This record gives sequence, C-alpha cells and structure tokens, in this order.
Amino acid sequence: MSRYVTVSAKVPRELREKAAKFGINVNQLIRRALEEEVRRREREHLKGMAQEVSLILSKVPAEDIVRIVREDRVRG
Repeated sequence: MSRYVTVSAKVPRELREKAAKFGINVNQLIRRALEEEVRRREREHLKGMAQEVSLILSKVPAEDIVRIVREDRVRG
C-alpha cells in the first residue's frame, strides 16, 4: 500500500503552459510549498502552546517550581 496520496489543483491552462515553458516542476513545487506551510503552522501552534504554558507557570510561585524540580531529581 502506498504511503502517498494524490492532491490535485485546477490552474489556468496559460499558467500551466508558462510553468512548463520555464521548466518548473509543478509537483515538486507544490510539495515543497505545502511542506513549508505545514512547518510554519506547526511553529505557530507550538508558539501558542508555549505562551499558554508560560501564562500558567507565571501563576506558580518560583519556590514551588524549584522544590518540584529538586524532588524530581532526587527520584530520578
């Protein structure tokens, strides 16, 4: 079973012809653009999660965090 799926997009014929004229590999271009956009969105998502965690941790006293870390080191 293939691990790939087919994704298609409709573009004006003129655009496709121009891409062919300039030797643009449309499949490779679409794949690369999609990979870059997914990476960008993943970074945005992780940044948002980090901000949420930061907000939560800002409400916890520093002494409690230090105590928890020290206790964890002793266990580990």
